[in-house]
Amino acid sequence: MISCPARFFLKIGWVTGSDLNQIAAKMERSRMNFSPHFIASNLGTELYEVTEEGDLMPNPIWEQRLAKTRFSGSLVTGLVDELRYEYGIKLQEQTNFGQAKYKHNYYYLMESEAKSSYDLKIIKHLSKINGIALNVNRCNPAAGDPDRAYDVDFIPQGTGKQEIASFMMDHYGVRRENTMAFGDSGNDIGMLQAVRHGYLVGNATDEAKGLHEKICPFSHAAGILEICKSIFQDEPFIESVQNK
Repeated sequence: MISCPARFFLKIGWVTGSDLNQIAAKMERSRMNFSPHFIASNLGTELYEVTEEGDLMPNPIWEQRLAKTRFSGSLVTGLVDELRYEYGIKLQEQTNFGQAKYKHNYYYLMESEAKSSYDLKIIKHLSKINGIALNVNRCNPAAGDPDRAYDVDFIPQGTGKQEIASFMMDHYGVRRENTMAFGDSGNDIGMLQAVRHGYLVGNATDEAKGLHEKICPFSHAAGILEICKSIFQDEPFIESVQNK
């Protein structure tokens, strides 16, 4: 447990690729008895603030942002079909939990490093010209994903983990130097770089560790706890919070 002086006011959020049902199941399995101040689910495409009663309230400003995007399931399907029939690039739909309204998940199965590099460039290019944001990172077999594969996630422009981090800083009026985040995979890198103290946990994927230098000394929650202790005891950090 971290002992924080009364002058600290913390806002805690979960920014995750899981949907609300998956989050609830994980909370139940871990017997978690507390809730964060906000939850950004489905890779930071949906944003909910948690009331004191534990209810989830969609953030209205974020909802307006989503409404202005041109993202749709049919647009993604058309893009996936074009990749398959025009470029011979096959994406395998991730169907374990179904597709979300604002996040569509696929696997790209590697054949060779050279072909993968070429194919991923085409996927990124077509997504851009179709007005779709894209998240691509190596799969983590330890999490149940296939080996030698990439996660390919299509989401609305202006959304995602990095966008959520920036949005919540503005929403809460928190300066960047007073922010921190933790992650374990390639899709966390943008978020970690958006905040002042962004760290990968010790058990992060090799891909993520190759993209980000700040790494916790330990795995899982132990690594997060160690970094939090060092930050909250740091004199410049305390002075920055006091002078906010």
